[in-house]
Amino acid sequence: MTTAPYLIVIGGSAGGLQPILTLLPGLAVSLNAAIIIVLHRQSHYESVLTELLSAKTLLPVKEAAEKEPLLKGTIYIVPADYHLLIETDHTLSLDYSEKVNFSRPSIDVTFSSAALAYGSNMAALLLSGANTDGTEGLIDVHEAGGTTAVQDPATADVDYMPRQAIELAPVDIILQPQEMATFINGIAGV
Repeated sequence: MTTAPYLIVIGGSAGGLQPILTLLPGLAVSLNAAIIIVLHRQSHYESVLTELLSAKTLLPVKEAAEKEPLLKGTIYIVPADYHLLIETDHTLSLDYSEKVNFSRPSIDVTFSSAALAYGSNMAALLLSGANTDGTEGLIDVHEAGGTTAVQDPATADVDYMPRQAIELAPVDIILQPQEMATFINGIAGV
C-alpha cells in the first residue's frame, strides 16, 4: 500500500454520524487520500462504529493505531478517549493528555496536527455538534494552505459547532451532506 499524499479529516460531535453515513457510499474506491474521522463518542461504541461505517463503503475502515502509516484509500477512526496526532512522517500518534474543549478525542488537536504534517495537501470538514471543538483547528488548516469545509448548519442536527466555525474561522465551502462525497472525491484527485 502507498502512503497517502493527501489527507481528509472529518470531525463531528452530536449529530455528526448521519452526514458521515450519507457521504461514505459516494466515496471513490480510487481515492488518492487517507480519511480520518474524529467523532466525540463513548468508548463502548468502538466495534459497532467500525462495523457500521464499513457496511457503507468499499474502502477499508479501521481504528487508528499508534505509529501506523496513513495509507491512501483507507478510512481511520480515532479511538474513543484518545487524541490523534498526525506526525510529519505521515504516521499516527495516540495521546491521552487532558481534554480539549471538553473532548477527547479533540477535533482541534487532529485538525491542527494534520495541518502541520500535510499543509496544503489536506482538507478539514467539520460536521454537526454542540461545542466549539474544530474551530481553532480549521484556522490552522487554513493558515497552512489546506481546504476548510463545514456542514451547512441548516442541515445539522445540532448546528452550534458548524455555526461557530462559520462565524470564527475562514471557511472555504459550506456543504450539504449529499455534496460531501463529491467534494472529497474532487479534492482527493479522483
